[in-house]
Amino acid sequence: MNRTSRTSRTIASALVAGGLVLGLGACSAVADEAAKQVEKEVNEQYEVTYEITGKGIDSIDYHTDGGDATTPKVESVKKPALPWKKTVKLRGLLPPGVLPVAVDPAGVEMSCKITYKGKVIQEQTAKGMAAATGCIAVSPVAG
Repeated sequence: MNRTSRTSRTIASALVAGGLVLGLGACSAVADEAAKQVEKEVNEQYEVTYEITGKGIDSIDYHTDGGDATTPKVESVKKPALPWKKTVKLRGLLPPGVLPVAVDPAGVEMSCKITYKGKVIQEQTAKGMAAATGCIAVSPVAG
């Protein structure tokens, strides 16, 4: 093999290796950016407002700050004054959720609503002797 062939192969090998390093570096940059986005979504705080209307509601359970997306912290209000409204701070992928429950032989009508930045992101109604309706929404900061 002559010197020119060896030099050409060495240069070609160096270019291929350099391309792999640059390519892997680009993949690493994309992965780093994705990790930063996920971390932002997991840690970003947001506020939602829960609203319950109706009559004869026995209790309201709702997600509040604490816990995580699979096991949120839940607080309860027994025999709430209606209409009921509560603004809470949540974090990251934690889904906002509220559940009013009522039992009344005369019949029950109730509705729940979740708003984020003034926009309704979930709304439900229920009627009957025993009623439970729930509003659970996807976290508004989940990308």
